[in-house]
Amino acid sequence: MSTQPTYDQLAPLPAFAEQPVPMGFEDMNGFLNVRHYLGIGSEGLDESLHSVGIPFNWPLVSGFACLSAEHHLTYLHELKSGDQMSVRVRLVGRSDRAAHAVVYILDDTNQRVACVFEEILLCVRLEDRKTAPWPAEVAEGLDKRVAEHAAIGWEPALSGSLALR
Repeated sequence: MSTQPTYDQLAPLPAFAEQPVPMGFEDMNGFLNVRHYLGIGSEGLDESLHSVGIPFNWPLVSGFACLSAEHHLTYLHELKSGDQMSVRVRLVGRSDRAAHAVVYILDDTNQRVACVFEEILLCVRLEDRKTAPWPAEVAEGLDKRVAEHAAIGWEPALSGSLALR
């Protein structure tokens, strides 16, 4: 198994979806239910994409949507109700119609990485629900972010099960 980046390596990245674990998200064991990790991480990923040209209202203003195609999740530590959590995102690559992101859900209370997931996201034209090339300004924003993240001094531990095509 590969080694994930540490909390200290991830903490300098911009924080998204910052919140305490809601009591209503507990499972019967008193921890964050597994089904909520993907939702919280996706919320953070969506927030992070705003700065590369994909705002929340992108489908309405552009006719394009950003849709998930694949995920690979790894659970490292449990979160419990009241723990402060946040999301960090690292973009690792982009193709003509897709992007590859690694999403980290941090346990800020205990300063550790709780969950990591990789995602392949697609640019989809809403008119016919087919993949489409990223619009130029979004492609430029994604490329800039991928380059910034490549320069941060550590490599993400990738699952090997997802890849751009």
